[in-house]
Amino acid sequence: MSYAYLFKYIIIGDTGVGKSCLLLQFTDKRFQPVHDLTIGVEFGARMITIDSKPVKLQIWDTAGQESFRSITRSYYRGAAGALLVYDITRRETFNHLASWLEDARQHANANMSIMLIGNKCDLAHRRAVSTEEGEQFAKEHGLIFMEASAKTAQNVEEAFISTAATIYKKIHDGVLDVSNESYGIKVGYGGIQGPSSSRDGSASQAGGCCS
Repeated sequence: MSYAYLFKYIIIGDTGVGKSCLLLQFTDKRFQPVHDLTIGVEFGARMITIDSKPVKLQIWDTAGQESFRSITRSYYRGAAGALLVYDITRRETFNHLASWLEDARQHANANMSIMLIGNKCDLAHRRAVSTEEGEQFAKEHGLIFMEASAKTAQNVEEAFISTAATIYKKIHDGVLDVSNESYGIKVGYGGIQGPSSSRDGSASQAGGCCS
């Protein structure tokens, strides 16, 4: 299926925060309660629609274990967006965000759009990190922020799509050079840059399939 743009994403964060589950919920609309530890990197893709244009998201789900950090770092290069995930029920996963962010800033391009996700908000009764703390961290570091649940699908769609809308806006504001592959964007059919018909960056889920 043709696309106007292809955006490359990377999902990062500690092991066990639900990165693979978020990807599976977004691409397959299902939740897998028991998920094998990601070894190295896994991959998923899905079409969405932004500003009436088909956009393909190519998503790399990385391993959270320290032993795989060097592999993960190689995937920052050429990523247009990153989902930085922590588990709201495990304080240490929130405490490690600064380290993940430092990695991202060091190895990715400076204009990568980063969405901070507090996952497992369906387990609010076991919450160890407040929503306000997540918001504050995001504000201090210039990130987009959402709490989500890979289990109930709450905000999963929104997290991926709003990140894409941010990237799309940067393209049309001239912040990102789409001819430079290190920005993690490929132009497909119909993706020739020009004045956008809608400037609000509105996004909607891709419904049917059109050729």
